Amino acid sequence: MSKALSSIREYYLALLRRWGPQNWWPAQSRFEVIAGAYLTQNTAWINVEKAMMNLRQARALSVSRIRKIPITELEQLVRPSGYFRQKAQRLKTFIAYLDEKYGGSLDRMFSQETQKLRAELLALNGVGPETADSILLYAGNHPVFVVDAYTRRILERHRIIGKKIGYEEIRNLIESAISSTEPELLKVLEQGAEPRHPVSRMSRMQRSHLAQHYNEFHALIVRTGNEFCRSIPRCEGCPLRPFLPRHFVLTGGQQPRRRPNRK
Repeated sequence: MSKALSSIREYYLALLRRWGPQNWWPAQSRFEVIAGAYLTQNTAWINVEKAMMNLRQARALSVSRIRKIPITELEQLVRPSGYFRQKAQRLKTFIAYLDEKYGGSLDRMFSQETQKLRAELLALNGVGPETADSILLYAGNHPVFVVDAYTRRILERHRIIGKKIGYEEIRNLIESAISSTEPELLKVLEQGAEPRHPVSRMSRMQRSHLAQHYNEFHALIVRTGNEFCRSIPRCEGCPLRPFLPRHFVLTGGQQPRRRPNRK
């Protein structure tokens, strides 16, 4: 295993040992996950939760309800998530795709081969790799890793990747690193878990062991990014601090820089 792959696996194990499984995605249905994947684009999760609460109170968190609801009403329900007109239309577009290709059935859609379904999702308006992979992994139990801004930031600061590396390269790198992780590891560490979210129906759905490891690693990366690896890093207490490159230090909230040469 290359140094980059072994380092990524060490990061995952360190985060798992610190916090355990995280109960992500916090949703009660597959469509709720899909809606959340759209609404979280370009906004903080707290704003997504407000929009999801509106949808829940309006009993609009289902394929049939989104299909029937007027677009103007849907816009107001998702307004707290920002870009509400775009997001409302994108949800409508997803339903139209689901109806046309799979007769409105999420079961039929998610039964497709991973790469085929991923290509279809990426062809939809407003669906990029992160959104597509979130839907595939968290709603469909397809073993694909979700790369987000936190993933890129952490790996860049630890000098695992460069700034110009693309989404697919990062995804393939992480999937290669995690694919050899033991299936039993999550069960071993679950007793000492410090989950960030309460148990939900979707967080406890039956998954392949590989999909579950991708799920947990992404959730742990998000927690690390929220609590420590911010735009101005807070390295004290971070589970990944011991892995920072030996020849780099963080001082005064600045980006990693080289240690001065000693004469």
